[in-house]
Amino acid sequence: MISFDEAVAEIGRVAKPRGFESVSIEEAAGRVLASPVVAAIDSPRTDVSAMDGYALADADLRAVPARLTIVGESFAGAGFGGSMGAGECVRIFTGAPVPAGADRVVMQENVRREGDIAIFESAPGNARHVRVAGNDFRSGDQLLDCGRFLDPRGIVAAAAADIAGVQVYRRPRVHILSTGDELAEPGSATSRADAIPESVSFGVAAMANQWGADVTGRSRLRDELAGMRSAAASAAKEADLVIVTGGASVGEKDFAKAMFEPAGLELVFSKVAMKPGKPVWLGRAGEALVLGLPGNPTSAMVTARLFLAPLLAGMTGRRMEDALGWRNAPLEAPLAECGSRETFHRACWSGERVQLVGNQDSSAQNALAQADLLVRQRPNSPRLEAGGLVQTLAF
Repeated sequence: MISFDEAVAEIGRVAKPRGFESVSIEEAAGRVLASPVVAAIDSPRTDVSAMDGYALADADLRAVPARLTIVGESFAGAGFGGSMGAGECVRIFTGAPVPAGADRVVMQENVRREGDIAIFESAPGNARHVRVAGNDFRSGDQLLDCGRFLDPRGIVAAAAADIAGVQVYRRPRVHILSTGDELAEPGSATSRADAIPESVSFGVAAMANQWGADVTGRSRLRDELAGMRSAAASAAKEADLVIVTGGASVGEKDFAKAMFEPAGLELVFSKVAMKPGKPVWLGRAGEALVLGLPGNPTSAMVTARLFLAPLLAGMTGRRMEDALGWRNAPLEAPLAECGSRETFHRACWSGERVQLVGNQDSSAQNALAQADLLVRQRPNSPRLEAGGLVQTLAF
């Protein structure tokens, strides 16, 4: 049995991208760049106005008040095509090209118009309200680095580079196997007295999607080893990552590891000194990674957040630290001392403080829905009073 930190280090060792592909900008949101984004054009492509107003030569406002003749208009996408001489100006709008001969834009609020005459009563000040060509970026500039997660801001920059598509790391294919004779499809458990609705695989699939995976299948398996081995072999051939829920303890029907033995299972780690989630394990079967999660819903979702999220971060080209961003926050109420296993409490925000949810049982599902934080408590740590700082992770 290894520590939580040791398990995370092992995940970092095996969580690598599985190739890359080209996708359109429209499909790129939420993906991770496998190659940099380089601008194909300047931005802006020419000097443009930063305001609605009047474009003119600064020399024409050396003496004010000044009366200038309006000789045309300049719009974004339809610039002024004529010539502008001394004593003349052009009506201009935000984003429109600044006409040749103009070096300033005066805001329309500071101009009085009489027909085709623009009247400037006072000196315009230092601001020229002109965005100079290329002042944002130049053609050939690298706008986004390899490994950048394409959030909405990154998508804007990629599209602004005037490229049709980007190279991104491929989404890992994930297959989820849930084990247990007692499990039933949600909505059907009432028909069997000994059945419980299978909930874990739905939550795990949602988390896998959230962290960039492509969930290609979910299979619910009876506790029958031959059938489980067939399903395991098929999933390991199809997927980059197989997630197994349940069957990781020491009962007579706990076959989570045994089902992968014919596929050549090699364990990376088999247990972690943590609570909840001690039975969590990671291995490799052929080319596929296999992550085993406990069957209890809270244990499964806690270990998924702590291990599946960084595993998928690494497999999609992100830094594992993106998934494990711990933050210190004060406690709302005292926290009892910790036992020998590192403990991850479910908690939620109470204003600016952290409040543990009332039911910390590993099978609790209503309390799980209330929790939006995990609180990390190191092994054998002493009691912590209200206001003491704890490490928290968004859950």
